[in-house]
Amino acid sequence: MTKWKAVIIGFILTLLVRICLSRYEFIGLLIVGFIVGYIAKEGMLSGLWNAAVAGAFGTIISSILFIILITFGGTLLGGLLGGLTGFTLSGIGSLVAVLLSIIKYMIIMGIAGAFGGLISGNSSNN
Repeated sequence: MTKWKAVIIGFILTLLVRICLSRYEFIGLLIVGFIVGYIAKEGMLSGLWNAAVAGAFGTIISSILFIILITFGGTLLGGLLGGLTGFTLSGIGSLVAVLLSIIKYMIIMGIAGAFGGLISGNSSNN
């Protein structure tokens, strides 16, 4: 049911939206979700599933990149001492924020992906 070509394209576009277009994140996610659903071409449920998977992957990878950037940013010693301590202290809060982002991305992109899959012309009942 997962179309990996659509998921990988959506994953890359999700990273670009999160990194470059964070001010217009909601609109960007709707567009990316629609594109992923359309590329999947297996109907509404497949579009929803593929867009949600792409959104989850994009959120997880961008969060990991952000943590690495914050932890090792600046000098190596300063990043290790300041970043790891701060990350350890705020670990639970960061985990909750990442989980909420994953849910948000999956819902937004999943709904748009369902419309993209619906427009692609194929139904999932075949």
